[in-house]
Amino acid sequence: MNYALWLAVAGYLAQLLLIRWVLLLKKRQSPASVAWIFAIVGLPILGGLLFLIFGVNRVERRAARKQRASRAIARFLPTLTEYQVIPGEALSPQQHRLMRLATRVGETACLVGNQVEVLNDTNRTLGLIEQAVQAARETLHLEYYIWQPDKTGTRLRDLLIERARQGVQVRFLYDGLGSLRLSRRFLRPMYDAGIHVASFMPSARWTRFLSLNLRSHRKIVICDGQVGFTGGMNIGDEYIGRDPGIGYWRDTHLRLAGPIVLQLQQVFVEDWYYATGEELTHPEIFPPPSESGTIEAQVLAGEPSGDVFTFHSLMFAAINEAQHRILLTTSYFIPTDALTTALETAAHRGVRVRILVPGRGEYWWTRFAGRSFYQELLEAGVEIWEYQRGMLHSKTLMIDGEWSLGGSPNFDARSLMLNFEVGVAIYDTRVATALEDDFERDIKDAKRVVLGEWEQRRTWRLLAENTCRLFSPIL
Repeated sequence: MNYALWLAVAGYLAQLLLIRWVLLLKKRQSPASVAWIFAIVGLPILGGLLFLIFGVNRVERRAARKQRASRAIARFLPTLTEYQVIPGEALSPQQHRLMRLATRVGETACLVGNQVEVLNDTNRTLGLIEQAVQAARETLHLEYYIWQPDKTGTRLRDLLIERARQGVQVRFLYDGLGSLRLSRRFLRPMYDAGIHVASFMPSARWTRFLSLNLRSHRKIVICDGQVGFTGGMNIGDEYIGRDPGIGYWRDTHLRLAGPIVLQLQQVFVEDWYYATGEELTHPEIFPPPSESGTIEAQVLAGEPSGDVFTFHSLMFAAINEAQHRILLTTSYFIPTDALTTALETAAHRGVRVRILVPGRGEYWWTRFAGRSFYQELLEAGVEIWEYQRGMLHSKTLMIDGEWSLGGSPNFDARSLMLNFEVGVAIYDTRVATALEDDFERDIKDAKRVVLGEWEQRRTWRLLAENTCRLFSPIL
């Protein structure tokens, strides 16, 4: 009996210590604090272990180290001053306000002379990436969250091996969690061909297990510093519709040319330095950019460090800037309280707000958490559509047909506050129109969520949604 009492007292004290730790470390993120405290109290032992593994405290320390590494190498990178947009030029007042914010929080300048092509077919996207890889003569840099060792992943791996044997400097950076299936057997031919391979999370020590929240969700391909690709698509059979269990895969990627490719290169170079300690500042890494178009755009990197979350701040501001329409597509929809309020307020102001989300998702708990926000959004007049044709994985935001954002960030707290993400802010009506046209086509394969019908859903669904919502800041 005494042992049981002492065990109970020890457990209670451990919970108090963990709660104190949460409150000290998460003072700026009250919803996350509540979620962690609920987990610690409601799931004895398990909740504490989850906090120790996934707690943002360790992410922030590792992320701060990543930020220090980025700043250490940033002084060697080109400033691209001659391509920067001059205030007062062609952009509208709305575009200028969003540009100033993006420049401030993202620490990158808006550049002129770019070409941005919207890619809405994953098979074509993969084909264009393979073509660009085959055409490379000097350098190839690839960074991916998920790279599957299946037919598609093996094919692209072998193409990289071929280019490396032809004298191209190839560097491959992958996320240790997302690409967990990459074995030494799969990677060995890359090493043998002279390809430089690294995991985003340095070292293979057991402590990596304690930093599972430190994820690079970025998808980057850069060929000779002249052509770049980024967006939502990973590498694997499922991403080109070859997995019969998943079916059609709908994703959005961007093909870039012009000065902004060097901004994308900077993101890769900083990540590579963090992972390997190698400084990539040679002239061939940053060749003189060639103006390839007339589009103003800037590459932005989001990281879980500092006081400002780049993509969260930018999305919040963009939604509040909207005067006519907001079109949002995301594969994970678990908005923060601030973003939820921004969407509701925009709808109350008379802005037409339309959100496209998957009709089915990879994880039931994220789907339930996201659906818990439907009621209040629908009551405010927000339109919500669930995609039915297959798997929706696009991540885009368009405002008034003037400004758009595409890349890897989803509309959820994990993407906006925990993951390492990359995106492109585009100040061009033609690109916004192309993305809006894609949205309209996707809507035809989606089912609209109607408030009256939604209110009739079963009680167990409501309970599941509200329970999962409690954990939404940490899902």
